[in-house]
Amino acid sequence: MTHSSARSYDSNASDEALSPDEEQPFLADDLEHAIKLEDRANPARVHGVTPVPKAQLAVLCLVRLVDPIMFTQIFPYVNEMIGHLHLNGDPSKTGLYSGIVESCFAIAQLMTIYQWARWSDKIGRKPVILMGITGIAVSTVFMGLSKSLFGVIFARSLAGLFSGNGAVANSVLGEITDSTNQALAFPLYGLCWPLGAIIGPLIGGTFSNPAEAYPSLFDTQLWRQYPYLLPSAIAAALAACGAVFGYFAFEETLPSKRRSRADSTISSPLDSPNLEKPSQPAGVRHLLSIPIIRALCLSGMGLSFINTAFDVIFVLYCYSPITTGGIAFTAAEIGLALAASGAISIGLQLFFMPYLLRRFDHAKMYNFCMAIFPYVFLFLPCLNFIARRGAALWVAIGCLLGLVRIASLAFSVNMILIKNSAPDASSLGATNGLIMFAMCFARAFSPALTSTLFAASVSFAWEPLRYTWVIVMAGIGFGAASLSRRIADGMKQTQNHPRPS
Repeated sequence: MTHSSARSYDSNASDEALSPDEEQPFLADDLEHAIKLEDRANPARVHGVTPVPKAQLAVLCLVRLVDPIMFTQIFPYVNEMIGHLHLNGDPSKTGLYSGIVESCFAIAQLMTIYQWARWSDKIGRKPVILMGITGIAVSTVFMGLSKSLFGVIFARSLAGLFSGNGAVANSVLGEITDSTNQALAFPLYGLCWPLGAIIGPLIGGTFSNPAEAYPSLFDTQLWRQYPYLLPSAIAAALAACGAVFGYFAFEETLPSKRRSRADSTISSPLDSPNLEKPSQPAGVRHLLSIPIIRALCLSGMGLSFINTAFDVIFVLYCYSPITTGGIAFTAAEIGLALAASGAISIGLQLFFMPYLLRRFDHAKMYNFCMAIFPYVFLFLPCLNFIARRGAALWVAIGCLLGLVRIASLAFSVNMILIKNSAPDASSLGATNGLIMFAMCFARAFSPALTSTLFAASVSFAWEPLRYTWVIVMAGIGFGAASLSRRIADGMKQTQNHPRPS
């Protein structure tokens, strides 16, 4: 069986992706006949468009929403928390320690994400998702109770170990959609991260140090001793609610598990009865032998590194004094800025993304988004210039974050490219897991490297050298953009790539 025939489970596979020996059967008449057969197999399909399973998508989005809340609620107060631990008296080292705290999550995630995705291909998506969301909730409470750097690192690492449901959730989305409805489903699913990126920083910025912020309600020994327990507990409670809701409402989507249930009500585009499915998912060696998968791994690493780097540097930049090149924001102002960034992303995903996905080639759209990242780093130092002159600082921040959110649309396009490039239905989880592993690999080292670079740059006495981080990060951004251009070449090379029987 060839790779292109294995990809035929996805109705988005184009005529160009067929090898010469497969093109002949799919002439116009035969293609029309195949579509009629698919419509007959799926009676719910109307005018060639498969309806999105709304209830299943809603549950998936709600469960997925928990991840960014848990991940981002620490951002507004992480630098303040490092100072609260009294590690040293040198404020310039704060960025180094906060980078270590942020990196340990990604390093732990890197160790397990492929295993979680591979495991979900065997035991099912639902149990893996529920275990992950429960583990993250417990670890977040541990972080709120931590009073040492070791405790914070342990809690964040534990959360990373249980955070493999990102790749699994992406696989679920691929299993409940096809090319006729993915322009609607993927942007809706894509709203989860920016919405969580609004809720998370708002929780962190609003409820950290409650004894000082709300003395009439929280001025007790507990909240004075654990100033970051309240935001952690609120985020954990939301995760617990997501786990309970997912347990009762989420239905299994793994094809092999769904076929074994006679009472299953879910119809998936991957379930066409006349399509061959391999009994075992593809292994790492075979996946890496496919050109498009290799291209997506490399490009995903670049995207994840540069996006994470901006998030880390933006928070450090906002926290830094104006005299060292920053804008001296408080934790609450940083939380508001991050929430505004999430609001911009929601608007883009909701109102523009469906149109863009239908209108433009996915690979070219991905390249365009990646090409924006270098320029956001070049623009970031301008905020200090504006802040020194008392100009419309928030307007400039809004413009910068708007550019970043446009660039970050690459993540949604990346999910579609992965779905369309998986060698077969049974390997969708493994494919997502492998590419997510590559992305986590970059994200594991990005916070520590970029925060160290930023801290080293701002410590220079000569002011021009304080912007060394700008030159380095812009250069990395251009390099990441060049990696994304390999995807189109990978698609061409993959068209006739065989898969062993």
